[in-house]
Amino acid sequence: MTTLSAPQRLPFQAPPEAAEEFAAALEAATGESVEVRWTDPMDGSAMREAFDALLMTPRPNRGLDVLVRVGVMEAVLPEVSAMVGFGEGVRHKDVWAHTKKVILRSPPRLVVRWAALLHDIGKVRTRRFEPNGQVTFLGHPAVGARQFKRIARRLPFASEERERIRFLIAEHLRASAFDETWTDSAVRRFARDVGEHMDDLLDLSRADITSKYLEKVRRGIELIDTLEERVRELRELDAKPAPLPKGLGNALMERFGIVPGPRLGDLMAHLSSKVEEGLLGVQEDYTHYIKYLEEHPELIPNL
Repeated sequence: MTTLSAPQRLPFQAPPEAAEEFAAALEAATGESVEVRWTDPMDGSAMREAFDALLMTPRPNRGLDVLVRVGVMEAVLPEVSAMVGFGEGVRHKDVWAHTKKVILRSPPRLVVRWAALLHDIGKVRTRRFEPNGQVTFLGHPAVGARQFKRIARRLPFASEERERIRFLIAEHLRASAFDETWTDSAVRRFARDVGEHMDDLLDLSRADITSKYLEKVRRGIELIDTLEERVRELRELDAKPAPLPKGLGNALMERFGIVPGPRLGDLMAHLSSKVEEGLLGVQEDYTHYIKYLEEHPELIPNL
């Protein structure tokens, strides 16, 4: 039996008997009898704790369906309730069915589970039927992120987790835009923009691939894995010290009378390769590299 304690009361209150409905939802999601000690009606803090507990269960989809069926979802998270049945019988996937799959596929980290629950709430407001028959949801991540700000005023979130969830909703399509033609600069820009949210965003992106076509799912996850690997490789590369000191090119031009251009570039590349081979030191004084070139005049024909 799982026991959850009663948190401090806040102004927001859920419908009467919500605590009983959440107990039923948790039982459906865990397969265990759940004893709750929340006040009735539940306040915002208790409601947040109840959703946390439900989202972290092995089968949160079953519990969420209970909340939809009894009307608690409509009262507390109408943005989520609006997704129920949205897409049935039209030309795109059922958004609520997709959302539940994303939650199930997400790792059991609370911030990621909340983001999975809310990542597509903006689709309800942005759906458009184009003349060519295509259905679009342009801008739904940004709209959903704005909707979450209102949810966060209704339910208590710590400032850090609030920002993390908002970011994941706003950027949840970012990683799925990756393809293998991205340059190193593009991958670096992605990594810089995502920053500390990298692991959460990539895990949410993998979970968001719910196509009925297994090959499409496999390929989508493979691309996310490739993006993660390229970010790791570039971070390792960028963490290495530059082989040659800044300003060495100017010192070589002054010493040997070389002008800027391909010859200087070739000379710097040669010195870099010798550093990588261990034949020259890393980030040494200019004289270290000048002495090497003086000892190998064949590298500079006019020396």
